[in-house]
Amino acid sequence: MKVGIVGAGNIGGNLTRRLTALGHEVSVANSRNPDTLAGLAAETGATAVLASEAAAGSDIVVVTIPLRSVPELPDGLLAGAAADVVVVDTCNYYPQQRDGRIAAIEDGMTESRWVEQQLGVSVVKAFNGIYAEHLLTRGVPVGTAGRIALPVAGDDADAKAVVMTLVDSLGFDPVDGGGLDDSWRQQPGTPVYGADLDADGVTEALAGADPQRGPDWRAQGDGTG
Repeated sequence: MKVGIVGAGNIGGNLTRRLTALGHEVSVANSRNPDTLAGLAAETGATAVLASEAAAGSDIVVVTIPLRSVPELPDGLLAGAAADVVVVDTCNYYPQQRDGRIAAIEDGMTESRWVEQQLGVSVVKAFNGIYAEHLLTRGVPVGTAGRIALPVAGDDADAKAVVMTLVDSLGFDPVDGGGLDDSWRQQPGTPVYGADLDADGVTEALAGADPQRGPDWRAQGDGTG
Protein backbone atom coordinates (compact mmCIF):
# COMPACT_ATOMS: atom_id res chain seq x y z
CA MET A 1 0.00 0.00 0.00
CA LYS A 2 0.93 3.63 -0.31
CA VAL A 3 0.97 5.33 3.08
CA GLY A 4 1.27 9.01 3.84
CA ILE A 5 2.48 9.94 7.32
CA VAL A 6 1.94 13.49 8.56
CA GLY A 7 4.21 13.91 11.53
CA ALA A 8 7.70 12.49 11.95
CA GLY A 9 8.05 12.45 15.70
CA ASN A 10 8.38 9.30 17.78
CA ILE A 11 5.27 7.49 16.53
CA GLY A 12 5.44 8.84 12.98
CA GLY A 13 9.13 8.08 12.65
CA ASN A 14 8.79 4.53 13.93
CA LEU A 15 5.72 3.83 11.80
CA THR A 16 7.81 5.00 8.85
CA ARG A 17 10.53 2.53 9.81
CA ARG A 18 8.18 -0.39 10.31
CA LEU A 19 5.98 0.21 7.28
CA THR A 20 8.86 0.65 4.86
CA ALA A 21 10.43 -2.53 6.24
CA LEU A 22 7.17 -4.33 5.40
CA GLY A 23 7.40 -3.12 1.82
CA HIS A 24 4.88 -0.28 1.89
CA GLU A 25 5.56 2.88 -0.10
CA VAL A 26 5.73 5.65 2.48
CA SER A 27 5.71 9.43 2.12
CA VAL A 28 6.49 11.29 5.33
CA ALA A 29 6.16 14.95 6.24
CA ASN A 30 6.74 17.20 9.23
CA SER A 31 5.89 20.81 10.04
CA ARG A 32 9.09 22.10 8.50
CA ASN A 33 10.43 21.02 5.10
CA PRO A 34 11.53 17.76 3.50
CA ASP A 35 15.23 18.52 3.90
CA THR A 36 14.88 18.10 7.66
CA LEU A 37 13.77 14.49 7.08
CA ALA A 38 16.73 13.55 4.89
CA GLY A 39 18.14 11.22 7.55
CA LEU A 40 14.88 9.33 8.05
CA ALA A 41 14.40 9.08 4.29
CA ALA A 42 17.91 7.72 3.78
CA GLU A 43 17.49 5.25 6.62
CA THR A 44 14.15 3.88 5.49
CA GLY A 45 13.70 4.55 1.80
CA ALA A 46 10.64 6.67 2.51
CA THR A 47 10.05 9.81 0.49
CA ALA A 48 10.24 13.07 2.43
CA VAL A 49 7.58 15.52 1.27
CA LEU A 50 5.68 18.61 2.30
CA ALA A 51 2.64 18.01 4.50
CA SER A 52 0.44 19.18 1.62
CA GLU A 53 1.90 16.37 -0.53
CA ALA A 54 1.86 13.48 1.93
CA ALA A 55 -1.56 12.15 0.96
CA ALA A 56 -1.02 12.14 -2.80
CA GLY A 57 -1.95 8.70 -4.10
CA SER A 58 -2.12 7.28 -0.58
CA ASP A 59 -4.36 4.43 0.51
CA ILE A 60 -3.77 5.27 4.18
CA VAL A 61 -2.90 8.63 5.72
CA VAL A 62 -1.64 8.70 9.32
CA VAL A 63 -1.98 11.97 11.23
CA THR A 64 0.42 11.86 14.15
CA ILE A 65 1.13 15.38 15.37
CA PRO A 66 0.46 17.39 18.54
CA LEU A 67 -3.30 17.70 18.86
CA ARG A 68 -3.14 21.49 19.09
CA SER A 69 -1.55 21.56 15.62
CA VAL A 70 -4.31 19.66 13.80
CA PRO A 71 -6.22 22.85 12.83
CA GLU A 72 -3.01 24.19 11.28
CA LEU A 73 -2.72 21.36 8.75
CA PRO A 74 -2.90 22.51 5.11
CA ASP A 75 -6.30 22.97 3.51
CA GLY A 76 -6.94 20.11 1.13
CA LEU A 77 -4.62 17.83 3.09
CA LEU A 78 -6.20 14.77 1.46
CA ALA A 79 -6.27 16.13 -2.07
CA GLY A 80 -5.04 13.48 -4.46
CA ALA A 81 -5.45 10.60 -2.02
CA ALA A 82 -7.20 7.41 -3.06
CA ALA A 83 -10.98 7.79 -3.22
CA ASP A 84 -11.38 5.34 -0.34
CA VAL A 85 -8.43 6.66 1.68
CA VAL A 86 -8.32 5.57 5.31
CA VAL A 87 -7.26 8.30 7.75
CA VAL A 88 -5.66 7.15 11.00
CA ASP A 89 -5.52 9.47 14.00
CA THR A 90 -2.86 8.69 16.62
CA CYS A 91 -3.17 12.01 18.45
CA ASN A 92 -3.65 12.44 22.20
CA TYR A 93 -4.85 15.43 24.21
CA TYR A 94 -2.24 16.58 26.72
CA PRO A 95 -3.74 19.84 28.03
CA GLN A 96 -1.30 20.47 30.87
CA GLN A 97 1.78 19.04 29.20
CA ARG A 98 1.48 20.49 25.70
CA ASP A 99 -1.85 21.34 24.07
CA GLY A 100 -3.53 23.87 26.34
CA ARG A 101 -7.30 23.93 26.63
CA ILE A 102 -9.46 22.61 23.80
CA ALA A 103 -12.96 23.48 24.92
CA ALA A 104 -14.88 20.83 23.00
CA ILE A 105 -12.72 18.05 24.45
CA GLU A 106 -12.97 19.50 27.94
CA ASP A 107 -16.75 19.44 27.46
CA GLY A 108 -16.70 15.72 26.67
CA MET A 109 -16.02 15.28 22.96
CA THR A 110 -13.63 12.43 22.25
CA GLU A 111 -10.23 13.47 20.96
CA SER A 112 -10.63 11.69 17.65
CA ARG A 113 -14.14 13.07 17.06
CA TRP A 114 -12.58 16.52 17.44
CA VAL A 115 -9.80 15.59 14.99
CA GLU A 116 -12.42 14.30 12.57
CA GLN A 117 -14.23 17.63 12.74
CA GLN A 118 -11.03 19.55 12.06
CA LEU A 119 -10.14 17.40 9.05
CA GLY A 120 -13.66 17.05 7.69
CA VAL A 121 -13.25 13.31 7.05
CA SER A 122 -13.91 10.10 8.94
CA VAL A 123 -10.95 8.92 11.01
CA VAL A 124 -9.89 5.71 12.74
CA LYS A 125 -8.23 5.97 16.18
CA ALA A 126 -5.18 3.71 16.56
CA PHE A 127 -1.55 3.62 17.75
CA ASN A 128 -2.16 6.33 20.34
CA GLY A 129 -1.52 4.24 23.44
CA ILE A 130 1.63 2.28 22.63
CA TYR A 131 5.12 3.50 23.44
CA ALA A 132 6.84 4.49 20.21
CA GLU A 133 9.86 2.29 20.95
CA HIS A 134 7.57 -0.72 21.30
CA LEU A 135 6.41 -0.27 17.71
CA LEU A 136 9.98 -1.17 16.76
CA THR A 137 10.76 -3.82 19.34
CA ARG A 138 7.62 -5.57 20.59
CA GLY A 139 5.87 -6.75 17.43
CA VAL A 140 5.74 -10.56 17.18
CA PRO A 141 4.08 -13.15 14.90
CA VAL A 142 0.38 -13.88 15.25
CA GLY A 143 -0.29 -16.59 17.81
CA THR A 144 2.68 -15.69 20.00
CA ALA A 145 1.74 -15.94 23.67
CA GLY A 146 1.35 -12.53 25.29
CA ARG A 147 1.25 -10.69 21.96
CA ILE A 148 0.53 -7.02 22.66
CA ALA A 149 -2.89 -5.90 21.47
CA LEU A 150 -3.90 -2.45 20.27
CA PRO A 151 -7.45 -1.06 20.25
CA VAL A 152 -8.82 0.37 17.02
CA ALA A 153 -11.92 2.58 17.07
CA GLY A 154 -13.89 4.06 14.18
CA ASP A 155 -17.30 4.45 12.62
CA ASP A 156 -16.47 3.15 9.14
CA ALA A 157 -16.33 -0.65 9.38
CA ASP A 158 -14.33 -1.04 6.17
CA ALA A 159 -11.76 1.57 7.19
CA LYS A 160 -11.46 0.05 10.63
CA ALA A 161 -10.86 -3.38 9.09
CA VAL A 162 -8.01 -1.95 6.99
CA VAL A 163 -6.36 -0.51 10.09
CA MET A 164 -6.85 -3.70 12.08
CA THR A 165 -5.14 -5.65 9.31
CA LEU A 166 -2.29 -3.15 9.38
CA VAL A 167 -1.95 -3.50 13.15
CA ASP A 168 -1.71 -7.27 12.77
CA SER A 169 0.94 -6.97 10.06
CA LEU A 170 3.04 -4.85 12.43
CA GLY A 171 3.05 -7.66 14.98
CA PHE A 172 0.19 -6.73 17.31
CA ASP A 173 -3.28 -8.14 17.90
CA PRO A 174 -5.98 -5.67 16.84
CA VAL A 175 -8.97 -5.29 19.16
CA ASP A 176 -12.16 -3.62 17.95
CA GLY A 177 -12.58 -0.59 20.19
CA GLY A 178 -16.05 0.29 18.93
CA GLY A 179 -17.16 3.47 17.22
CA LEU A 180 -15.34 6.78 17.36
CA ASP A 181 -17.48 7.97 20.25
CA ASP A 182 -16.16 4.97 22.19
CA SER A 183 -12.56 5.98 21.60
CA TRP A 184 -12.43 7.78 24.95
CA ARG A 185 -11.80 4.29 26.34
CA GLN A 186 -8.28 4.39 24.88
CA GLN A 187 -7.43 8.02 25.63
CA PRO A 188 -4.63 8.98 28.06
CA GLY A 189 -5.39 8.09 31.64
CA THR A 190 -7.47 5.01 30.84
CA PRO A 191 -6.45 1.46 31.86
CA VAL A 192 -5.41 0.45 28.35
CA TYR A 193 -3.18 3.46 27.71
CA GLY A 194 0.49 2.44 27.61
CA ALA A 195 -0.28 -0.88 29.29
CA ASP A 196 1.07 -3.44 26.74
CA LEU A 197 -1.82 -5.84 27.38
CA ASP A 198 -2.79 -8.89 25.35
CA ALA A 199 -6.13 -9.06 23.53
CA ASP A 200 -8.07 -10.27 26.56
CA GLY A 201 -6.44 -7.63 28.71
CA VAL A 202 -7.26 -4.87 26.24
CA THR A 203 -10.88 -5.98 26.03
CA GLU A 204 -11.15 -5.95 29.81
CA ALA A 205 -9.39 -2.59 30.11
CA LEU A 206 -11.66 -0.96 27.54
CA ALA A 207 -14.72 -2.26 29.35
CA GLY A 208 -13.46 -0.96 32.69
CA ALA A 209 -12.56 2.55 31.57
CA ASP A 210 -14.08 5.57 33.34
CA PRO A 211 -15.51 8.28 31.05
CA GLN A 212 -14.46 11.02 33.49
CA ARG A 213 -11.00 12.41 32.79
CA GLY A 214 -8.66 12.40 35.74
CA PRO A 215 -7.18 15.71 36.92
CA ASP A 216 -3.88 15.04 35.16
CA TRP A 217 -5.68 14.90 31.83
CA ARG A 218 -7.80 18.05 32.08
CA ALA A 219 -6.83 21.65 31.46
CA GLN A 220 -6.03 23.63 34.56
CA GLY A 221 -8.51 26.18 35.85
CA ASP A 222 -7.00 29.23 34.17
CA GLY A 223 -7.52 27.65 30.75
CA THR A 224 -3.89 27.83 29.73
CA GLY A 225 -3.12 24.14 30.31
